[in-house]
Amino acid sequence: MMLDAEVAALLPALDSGFPQVDIMTGSQARAAIRARFRPPAEPTPVRRVTERRIPGPAGPIRLRIYWPTVISIEPLPIVVFAHGGGFVFCDLDTHDDLCRRMANGIGAVIVSVDYRLAPEQPWPAAPEDVYTAASWAADHAAEIGGDPTRLAVAGDSAGGNLATVTALLARDRGGPNLSAQLLLYPVLAADFETKSYRDFASGFYNTRSAMRWYWDQYIPDTRDREQHTASPLRAQLSGLPPAVFVTAEYDPLATEGAVYVNALRASGVSVIHRSYAAVHGFMSINALTIARRAQERAWTDLDALLRPKIIQSSSGCSA
Repeated sequence: MMLDAEVAALLPALDSGFPQVDIMTGSQARAAIRARFRPPAEPTPVRRVTERRIPGPAGPIRLRIYWPTVISIEPLPIVVFAHGGGFVFCDLDTHDDLCRRMANGIGAVIVSVDYRLAPEQPWPAAPEDVYTAASWAADHAAEIGGDPTRLAVAGDSAGGNLATVTALLARDRGGPNLSAQLLLYPVLAADFETKSYRDFASGFYNTRSAMRWYWDQYIPDTRDREQHTASPLRAQLSGLPPAVFVTAEYDPLATEGAVYVNALRASGVSVIHRSYAAVHGFMSINALTIARRAQERAWTDLDALLRPKIIQSSSGCSA
């Protein structure tokens, strides 16, 4: 499909404005990304936002929790969200407005995780933090007005990897029980020779050289990248929760995303797959019509996976 016209018009500015992180240290790249971040003048209103710290594997983990504007007498679904940023940068602030829109769009409590970043804290620090946050959300659901039987994980880009790995860890460790996963153009393998990596190596915002650099920061030992908690494409996928999966056609990660969707389905996992004529990270650019449309569909798709239990129980049917 042809690249969306609005995305194409914005692409030169995206390419020229993004720092050349692959010639920087991790801390330099983090500072460069932070310097260019501009929060919206008027954040999307939600009912409430609070922060708290929970015990983590190597010290406290900071969470930012969002409640939607909708008022419900029933406990709300919970979505544990991991932000993108190549495992190296971005934070609770860079993805704040996306979490606000997600909370309202799904009608869920969103728990955004400030996980440890590479290279200072390499793999498996980040997935262990996100898994810890998901376990905390399940155990403290009543405290935050949530329903532990309707718990999902979500993430974009590197955060999509962490959400996927959290689902794998939850399955392998016997909990928490997840109802769904929302994966937005996730990083799934350290294979830089796929068709989309070759076709979109440069000139489409996310580059192959940047992706190599992200992996070098996150997991310097290439042998460790074969672990399924690093590269979910290496995992045995049966027993995972249903997935809502978004890919961008003009993204170096498009091929691995399509392969993962097929692997999930072959393993008996239900998948709703939406593909858009856009570039990596497009859903965070709210000025784009295609981004707003993709958000609405993703929220609706995830809501459909999280709400059936309430519908069934209210009709007298067993879950």
